[in-house]
Amino acid sequence: MHNESWKTKAQQHLAPTYAQYPIAITRGQGCYVWDANGKRYLDFATGIATVSLGHCHPKIVNALIEQAKTLWHVSNLYYIPWEIELAEKLNQLTFSSAVFFCNSGAEANEAAVKFARLWGKKHKNGAYKVITTTNSFHGRTLSMIAATGQEKVKRGFEPLPSDFVHIPFGDAKSAEEVIDEKTVAIMVEPIQGEGGVIVPPDNYLKELRNLCDKHNLLLILDEVQTGVGRCGALYAYQLYEVEPDIFTSAKALGNGFPIGACLVNEKVKSAITPSSHASTFGGNPLATRVALEVIKVIMEENLLENVSKMGKYLKKELSRIPKIKEVRGKGLLIGAEVEDNQGVVKKALEKGLLLVPAANNVVRLLPPLNITQKECDKALEILEDVLR
Repeated sequence: MHNESWKTKAQQHLAPTYAQYPIAITRGQGCYVWDANGKRYLDFATGIATVSLGHCHPKIVNALIEQAKTLWHVSNLYYIPWEIELAEKLNQLTFSSAVFFCNSGAEANEAAVKFARLWGKKHKNGAYKVITTTNSFHGRTLSMIAATGQEKVKRGFEPLPSDFVHIPFGDAKSAEEVIDEKTVAIMVEPIQGEGGVIVPPDNYLKELRNLCDKHNLLLILDEVQTGVGRCGALYAYQLYEVEPDIFTSAKALGNGFPIGACLVNEKVKSAITPSSHASTFGGNPLATRVALEVIKVIMEENLLENVSKMGKYLKKELSRIPKIKEVRGKGLLIGAEVEDNQGVVKKALEKGLLLVPAANNVVRLLPPLNITQKECDKALEILEDVLR
């Protein structure tokens, strides 16, 4: 079947929740994908910062095949060795003391808020409100669209949970003005991805950390898009030398295989009790075995260094393209502000380059962490041609 046939069939059978581009992607290899018509595309979208080692990476494929032949699912009624090993590895590489596994970023953020409330009940007289920021994005569950600071995400789903307070992103002082006795946590993205690749001032996270310490609050970082090497450190908080109390991870953690994680420090761990939260598929052998291999490849192949190197190169070259108004981001989470981002993304697709739009007329470039300069040059050539 060709692209048009898949489009027709999708319109007949799928819930119309997506405004999709008119191609059906049928296979991928490395930093390229092919559509149903056989056309090849250079993938600088990577499933929205998810397929960070490229498509069908041989080590990830082998890990999945090996695990698929061994054990798929048993549930958390029993100990799952691969889940335990992945938690141990993440705890060793971060500040974390404990990990809860689920299936997506939204679920990980839900867990973060639930764990914060458990801590609030035990240590802060039942405090439950969470401060988040305007322009943020935290997921599509009811409570996470309430947490999200973009009105377009909320429309049609009112009334929403009302226990989230929004303040301007990048302004720590505004947080102090809304803190009261019911406030339990501040939750932010280290860099706003969906909001337009907005990078806050360098001292922003430290100021939030100090504020949380002053008022006995938890600091929650949503690292669903910024994590697993995307910004040049395994997790972006490590670039700022700030430790949150909770942070979340998903997307690239499984290189496209669904997995999410909520990581907590010792004081939050102490408030969590058996049966207080659960996930049927969370921590299953397939997902955790794949994620173990993802972390191993990133660390053993020194991909964080490549992220920093290629990120600097792309930002420098993008800034030379006349019709790009501004370039921002860290590592390989890069946003280029243009006149019409949707138009640019569509024209780039026609020329064989996949990009991702974001708010404020931003085009996101989210290549695999192991991208080469040759592939970056090809993407730059297509983008410059589109803008010309």
